[in-house]
Amino acid sequence: MDHFAIRSGAHRLSSLSPNVIDLAERLIACASVTPARGSVFDTLEGMLQPLGFAVHRFIAGGEAGADEEEGGPVENLFAIRQGPPGSRHLAFAGHVDVVPPGDGWTSDAFAPERRGNLLYGRGAVDMKGAIAAMVAAVADIPANAGTLSFIITGDEEGPAVHGTRALIDLMRARGEVPDLCLVGEPTSVTRLGDMMKIGRRGSVNIFLEVAGTQGHVAYPHLADNPAPRLVALLAELDALELDQGTNWFQPSNLEITDIAIGNPAHNVIPGAARARISIRFNDLHTGAELGRRVTEIAARHGGTARPIISGEPFLTPPGDFSRMVAGAITAETGLVPEASTSGGTSDARFLKALCPVIEFGLLNATMHKRDEAVAIEDLEALVRIYRRIVHAAFE
Repeated sequence: MDHFAIRSGAHRLSSLSPNVIDLAERLIACASVTPARGSVFDTLEGMLQPLGFAVHRFIAGGEAGADEEEGGPVENLFAIRQGPPGSRHLAFAGHVDVVPPGDGWTSDAFAPERRGNLLYGRGAVDMKGAIAAMVAAVADIPANAGTLSFIITGDEEGPAVHGTRALIDLMRARGEVPDLCLVGEPTSVTRLGDMMKIGRRGSVNIFLEVAGTQGHVAYPHLADNPAPRLVALLAELDALELDQGTNWFQPSNLEITDIAIGNPAHNVIPGAARARISIRFNDLHTGAELGRRVTEIAARHGGTARPIISGEPFLTPPGDFSRMVAGAITAETGLVPEASTSGGTSDARFLKALCPVIEFGLLNATMHKRDEAVAIEDLEALVRIYRRIVHAAFE
């Protein structure tokens, strides 16, 4: 994929911001397993209000009788500091919820600990560290430079139904839609600055079921075993070649993620067999089109399909914004970032409906793993990169 040219005349900016490590530790210390609420938002609000941000918090989802797959209740935060009328509006976006820590940590996952040049704790890279860097980066930006905002959800790691989408509704209702949005997901691979995301593939999960007739295994003529038909259905789906990729996107892939019959008896033909597939797809497809295609294949095998679309593919075409981000990265790291659309989904898939969106953040090697950790020097460098992006956006 193409790389972006180094911005000319770049100069190293001094670091006048609050201590980003202290900010990151305060956020990590909040046990904010998705869906996050309460203390982590109190902490973030306490960081932003002294910097002149008006903070708006609200709870969404979790109503009685709601579908469990939608999750909730979820807390969200939108903070904005208005610049001069007509000035550009740059938004930082991210999430303060984290995945469960799991077992086997060397230390408490929610008791941040500095060991050597690393800061350990759940969320250190995904993505409380990046949020801390965002706050530190804007601390010394003059209020008259432009409009800054933070779009922060507690439901990115969960169903993502009542999080960023609800924030988008709020921003539209308030007439405070950003011109540019930078998402702090951990995009770097081997060194800070080697990759940024200018798009993402779409995602659809499809639940499959083949019904049969339960019966005794010794009398198969009196039953209808759905298992062979489910196996044949999955074999046909697994053999599909959806495409060979595009200029900016890797090939779409279909993966079988669950097979379930749940039959506790060895002498009973089951009455139903179920499975689940996940498709990550590029801009040659839509979630609805793939759902219809799988539904038709399932019907040929006597089954049904229930698609749930998590997001559609999107691309922020290379241009001024991508050059702005790449220039800031190069000025601080000496690297020219690869512009990629690889990896999983993020809330950028929703934010792209508002304005151009680019993702850039820390190394992703330890995200969702035990002993998640960030290099302290990377956090400090990320502050400088984010600050350069702000300055460039407001030039």
